[in-house]
Amino acid sequence: MELINIFIKAAFIENMVLAYFLGMCSYLAVSKTLDTAFGLGLAVIFVLGITMPINWLITTFLLSESGLLGMDLTFLRFILFIAVIASMVQLVEMIIEKYSPALYSSLGIFLPLITVNCAILGGSLFMIAREYTFPESVSFGLGSGFGFFLAIIAIAAIREKIRYSNVPGPLRGLGMAFILTGLMGIGFMSLMGIDPGAFTGTN
Repeated sequence: MELINIFIKAAFIENMVLAYFLGMCSYLAVSKTLDTAFGLGLAVIFVLGITMPINWLITTFLLSESGLLGMDLTFLRFILFIAVIASMVQLVEMIIEKYSPALYSSLGIFLPLITVNCAILGGSLFMIAREYTFPESVSFGLGSGFGFFLAIIAIAAIREKIRYSNVPGPLRGLGMAFILTGLMGIGFMSLMGIDPGAFTGTN
């Protein structure tokens, strides 16, 4: 049940985008249409779900003093984390290019930019700071990715509908996107007072 708690908390209560405002660049740029938002959301779920467990293994068995090398190599954490993230993003990029060229073209430069998306690196750093176990890191990675997916799908749906609304000129485009993100952030942050254990019966 603890794994479910971590998943729910990462997806809804501590949403990477709407609670911590991480990864805003790709979130705002790719959320113009549902198709591209859906594709990027799935890519982020995959990258977060894979990189967090790998980074946990690297930290535990390679970088820590009690690891295989017997030395404290935590100063290499950022370099290795980014290398793992870049490798997974490259894998996702090749898969999308092969099986969905249209989506690959739509995502453009923002697909490789997942490598430097601070939500991806931030997830791994949160995982280390909170001292999650391996199963917890998997749950946290999938929950964080699902939270990003929900956020970008929600704002993409709203932005598609709002095209037909009489939005004042100065607020069109990113102006309205920022307002919508702020309102969604307030909505998600209101969930912070909820204990997920109440739903899973772990309290």
